[in-house]
Amino acid sequence: MHRVTVTLDDDLMKKLDAIIEARGYQNRSEAIRDLARIGIQQTSAHASAEHCVGAMVYTYDHSKRDLPRKLTQSFHNHHELSRATMHVHLDHDQCLEVTILDGKANEIQHFADHIFSERGVRYGRLVTIPTSGDGHAHD
Repeated sequence: MHRVTVTLDDDLMKKLDAIIEARGYQNRSEAIRDLARIGIQQTSAHASAEHCVGAMVYTYDHSKRDLPRKLTQSFHNHHELSRATMHVHLDHDQCLEVTILDGKANEIQHFADHIFSERGVRYGRLVTIPTSGDGHAHD
Protein backbone atom coordinates (compact mmCIF):
# COMPACT_ATOMS: atom_id res chain seq x y z
CA MET A 1 0.00 0.00 0.00
CA HIS A 2 0.97 3.60 -0.53
CA ARG A 3 0.57 6.39 1.99
CA VAL A 4 -1.05 9.54 0.56
CA THR A 5 -1.64 12.88 2.24
CA VAL A 6 -4.90 14.62 1.31
CA THR A 7 -6.08 18.08 2.32
CA LEU A 8 -9.84 18.49 2.81
CA ASP A 9 -11.80 21.58 3.80
CA ASP A 10 -13.75 21.51 7.07
CA ASP A 11 -17.15 21.00 5.45
CA LEU A 12 -15.99 18.04 3.36
CA MET A 13 -14.26 16.52 6.39
CA LYS A 14 -17.48 16.76 8.42
CA LYS A 15 -19.37 14.99 5.63
CA LEU A 16 -16.72 12.29 5.39
CA ASP A 17 -16.79 11.77 9.16
CA ALA A 18 -20.59 11.46 9.00
CA ILE A 19 -20.24 8.72 6.36
CA ILE A 20 -17.63 6.97 8.50
CA GLU A 21 -19.96 7.06 11.50
CA ALA A 22 -23.07 5.99 9.57
CA ARG A 23 -21.39 3.07 7.81
CA GLY A 24 -19.26 1.97 10.74
CA TYR A 25 -15.81 2.30 9.19
CA GLN A 26 -12.95 1.64 11.58
CA ASN A 27 -10.97 4.61 10.24
CA ARG A 28 -10.85 7.30 7.57
CA SER A 29 -8.47 5.31 5.37
CA GLU A 30 -11.02 2.52 4.91
CA ALA A 31 -13.73 5.00 3.98
CA ILE A 32 -11.53 6.89 1.53
CA ARG A 33 -10.41 3.62 -0.12
CA ASP A 34 -14.04 2.56 -0.59
CA LEU A 35 -15.06 5.95 -1.95
CA ALA A 36 -12.08 5.92 -4.33
CA ARG A 37 -13.03 2.43 -5.57
CA ILE A 38 -16.60 3.56 -6.19
CA GLY A 39 -15.42 6.63 -8.10
CA ILE A 40 -13.00 4.60 -10.21
CA GLN A 41 -15.65 1.99 -10.95
CA GLN A 42 -18.15 4.64 -12.03
CA THR A 43 -15.61 6.46 -14.18
CA SER A 44 -14.41 3.34 -15.96
CA ALA A 45 -17.96 2.06 -16.50
CA HIS A 46 -18.97 5.33 -18.15
CA ALA A 47 -15.98 5.27 -20.49
CA SER A 48 -16.71 1.84 -21.92
CA ALA A 49 -18.63 0.90 -25.03
CA GLU A 50 -20.39 -1.89 -23.11
CA HIS A 51 -24.16 -2.00 -23.19
CA CYS A 52 -25.98 -0.69 -20.14
CA VAL A 53 -29.20 0.82 -18.90
CA GLY A 54 -29.24 3.99 -16.89
CA ALA A 55 -31.35 6.42 -14.96
CA MET A 56 -30.64 10.09 -15.57
CA VAL A 57 -32.10 12.34 -12.87
CA TYR A 58 -31.92 16.10 -13.02
CA THR A 59 -33.66 19.26 -11.89
CA TYR A 60 -33.93 22.40 -13.93
CA ASP A 61 -35.47 25.84 -14.01
CA HIS A 62 -38.14 25.66 -16.70
CA SER A 63 -38.35 29.46 -16.87
CA LYS A 64 -34.71 29.71 -18.01
CA ARG A 65 -34.72 31.12 -21.52
CA ASP A 66 -34.92 28.40 -24.20
CA LEU A 67 -33.99 25.61 -21.78
CA PRO A 68 -37.11 23.45 -22.28
CA ARG A 69 -36.69 23.74 -26.05
CA LYS A 70 -32.97 22.85 -25.84
CA LEU A 71 -33.69 19.84 -23.64
CA THR A 72 -36.43 18.61 -25.98
CA GLN A 73 -34.12 19.02 -28.97
CA SER A 74 -31.35 17.09 -27.20
CA PHE A 75 -33.73 14.23 -26.50
CA HIS A 76 -34.85 14.16 -30.13
CA ASN A 77 -31.21 14.14 -31.23
CA HIS A 78 -30.55 11.13 -28.96
CA HIS A 79 -33.90 9.36 -29.34
CA GLU A 80 -32.22 5.95 -29.70
CA LEU A 81 -30.97 6.15 -26.09
CA SER A 82 -34.14 7.29 -24.34
CA ARG A 83 -36.74 4.72 -23.27
CA ALA A 84 -39.02 6.77 -20.99
CA THR A 85 -39.12 10.06 -19.10
CA MET A 86 -41.09 11.11 -16.04
CA HIS A 87 -41.58 14.84 -15.47
CA VAL A 88 -42.52 16.31 -12.07
CA HIS A 89 -43.25 19.95 -11.21
CA LEU A 90 -41.45 20.62 -7.91
CA ASP A 91 -42.55 24.23 -7.53
CA HIS A 92 -43.36 27.25 -9.67
CA ASP A 93 -39.97 27.23 -11.43
CA GLN A 94 -38.29 23.90 -10.72
CA CYS A 95 -38.92 20.63 -12.54
CA LEU A 96 -37.51 17.17 -11.95
CA GLU A 97 -37.03 14.69 -14.76
CA VAL A 98 -36.08 11.03 -14.55
CA THR A 99 -35.16 9.38 -17.83
CA ILE A 100 -34.46 5.71 -18.44
CA LEU A 101 -31.66 5.29 -20.97
CA ASP A 102 -30.53 2.22 -22.90
CA GLY A 103 -27.36 1.98 -24.98
CA LYS A 104 -23.57 2.02 -24.86
CA ALA A 105 -22.22 3.36 -21.57
CA ASN A 106 -20.01 5.98 -23.19
CA GLU A 107 -22.89 7.29 -25.33
CA ILE A 108 -25.21 7.47 -22.34
CA GLN A 109 -22.55 9.32 -20.34
CA HIS A 110 -21.95 11.76 -23.19
CA PHE A 111 -25.68 12.47 -23.46
CA ALA A 112 -26.05 12.95 -19.70
CA ASP A 113 -23.02 15.27 -19.60
CA HIS A 114 -24.62 17.34 -22.37
CA ILE A 115 -27.93 17.62 -20.48
CA PHE A 116 -26.26 18.42 -17.15
CA SER A 117 -24.11 21.16 -18.68
CA GLU A 118 -27.08 23.12 -20.03
CA ARG A 119 -27.50 26.49 -18.35
CA GLY A 120 -30.43 26.20 -15.93
CA VAL A 121 -29.94 22.52 -15.12
CA ARG A 122 -29.21 22.69 -11.41
CA TYR A 123 -28.55 19.11 -10.40
CA GLY A 124 -27.80 16.01 -12.41
CA ARG A 125 -26.99 12.42 -11.60
CA LEU A 126 -26.55 9.39 -13.81
CA VAL A 127 -26.68 5.82 -12.53
CA THR A 128 -25.77 3.07 -14.97
CA ILE A 129 -26.09 -0.69 -14.71
CA PRO A 130 -24.19 -2.95 -17.11
CA THR A 131 -26.28 -5.45 -19.04
CA SER A 132 -25.37 -8.35 -21.25
CA GLY A 133 -26.31 -8.22 -24.90
CA ASP A 134 -28.15 -5.47 -26.69
CA GLY A 135 -31.02 -5.11 -24.23
CA HIS A 136 -33.64 -6.30 -26.71
CA ALA A 137 -33.53 -10.08 -26.42
CA HIS A 138 -36.04 -11.89 -24.23
CA ASP A 139 -35.88 -15.48 -23.05
